[in-house]
Amino acid sequence: MPTSDRVSVLIPAYNEESSIGNLIEALVSLNAWHEVVVVDDGSSDHTAEVAEQAGARVIRHPYNKGNGAAVKTAVRSCRGEFLLLMDADGQHDPADIEAFVSKLDQYDLVVGARSFSQQASFSRGLGNKLLNQFASMLVEFPIKDLTSGFRAARRDKFMEFVHLLPNGFSYPTTSTLAFVRAGYNVLFIPIAGKQRQTQSTSKMRPWREGWRFVMIILRMVTLFSPLRIFFPMALVFFLIGAGYMAYTIATEVHVTNTSVLLITGAAVLFLFGLLSEQVAALRFERLDQKGD
Repeated sequence: MPTSDRVSVLIPAYNEESSIGNLIEALVSLNAWHEVVVVDDGSSDHTAEVAEQAGARVIRHPYNKGNGAAVKTAVRSCRGEFLLLMDADGQHDPADIEAFVSKLDQYDLVVGARSFSQQASFSRGLGNKLLNQFASMLVEFPIKDLTSGFRAARRDKFMEFVHLLPNGFSYPTTSTLAFVRAGYNVLFIPIAGKQRQTQSTSKMRPWREGWRFVMIILRMVTLFSPLRIFFPMALVFFLIGAGYMAYTIATEVHVTNTSVLLITGAAVLFLFGLLSEQVAALRFERLDQKGD
């Protein structure tokens, strides 16, 4: 089982001076980690100073780049064999870390899954539930919490996808789908979320960000398994075109240009999906060669 001295605890933070100190003190008292790294993402308060005083190694962004950008900085700069990511607002319980770390001998990514009742609001819970179901359908894997920022992973595996992470709040979505589609071992374990310790409200608006999350899901599936997108589209075009062709032949005794275009479009989409699938396979072949 991986030991704590091989784990880098990474915390992206933006204006979290009211909670970051207590969190780091709890972490330091819990175990002897390889390191605790806080990336201060251009905070306007004393987040960096409080984190340093509590015992963390602090990396500062000169301006606010986004949660995902802070995560990328943390992952690239950490030195541990394993990494654990958590939020700075006090919602994640450091006592849960041991359960995450203990699974990293079998799994490449371990994600903390919140229950519906632990979501900040009913609308957020409903939005996340719909996103989980949509993602599960596309990747053919049960996604229990697509947006949870509490996760542990093998650093070498995480580094394969760090360039794909967006600078905003959707890095959990991107990293989860990347690990699943790459065929790595992914585990979701239940966690008990806590109320935010900071007085600020959450910076993410699920309904406003919902469309962006959907596009990220489609992008990641297209990047790693394009036929999961192109084949259903091609099938819909073909069925509509073939059905319309059969109707016009039966009622008007001729084939319309519309039905021909739909069937031709279906063939083009399918062939484009096959080509994209080959490109995706070459990407994984390069990753395997790099690993060897």
